[in-house]
Amino acid sequence: SAALEFFQSNHEGELIDKIAALADAKADGLVLNAGALTHTSVALRDALLGAHIPAVEVHISNIYKREEFRHKSLTGPACVAVITGLGLEGYFAAVRFLLKQ
Repeated sequence: SAALEFFQSNHEGELIDKIAALADAKADGLVLNAGALTHTSVALRDALLGAHIPAVEVHISNIYKREEFRHKSLTGPACVAVITGLGLEGYFAAVRFLLKQ
């Protein structure tokens, strides 16, 4: 059994603040779909690294079948796993994985 909390924002700073709040609350895990910020946000990467929370990055589409600039994730190396291309099932897979940690 697990308690899940959902949060969505299109604003980088709000995502960073949420990651910090989860760290302060000693959350057991984090599933993140950062969209285009995946490829551009050093600040989001730093927030993930600083949080010390096991995080799984999820992409609904397969980023490797998209434009070349989407093949590089800045946030992925700050996560324990990356799931890409499984559609919405990727979110369920991420939660199942984190529950086993």
